Amino acid sequence: MSKLDRISDQILQELSRNGRISNIELADKVGLSPSACLRRVQDLEKRGVITGYRAVLDRAALGAGFVAYVGVGLKDHSKASQEAFERAISHAPEVRECHNITGTIEYLLRVECADLKAYKSFHTDMLGALPQVNGITSYVVMGSPKDERA
Repeated sequence: MSKLDRISDQILQELSRNGRISNIELADKVGLSPSACLRRVQDLEKRGVITGYRAVLDRAALGAGFVAYVGVGLKDHSKASQEAFERAISHAPEVRECHNITGTIEYLLRVECADLKAYKSFHTDMLGALPQVNGITSYVVMGSPKDERA
């Protein structure tokens, strides 16, 4: 993929901040005509640089204000073990993100649930019950001074 120019980079920054910005407002912010701006956005979408648009939800307002990052180590490093773990995790609504990582553990999860009691239930009844799991380390989020996920 070719490197992005300054204007395309500005477009991406603006859309990252506000995916609902009107094309006219976006064009004004990046110094293009509305038609030229729209062509650039469409090109970025077609090239796969922009893969979608999302709403940012207030999870606490939805009853899922407890957040923890969870490191998970597996008993063995086989493909079958990883696939079984990933299948199980894909059905857990509390798991908002699952990343296969390098290091001393195999997975890093972002878990969101109502409260500590709900997390304990998830930790014990879901994660702790998976036969592939060897270790679980929880990191409870106390605040997020910077969060650019969309």
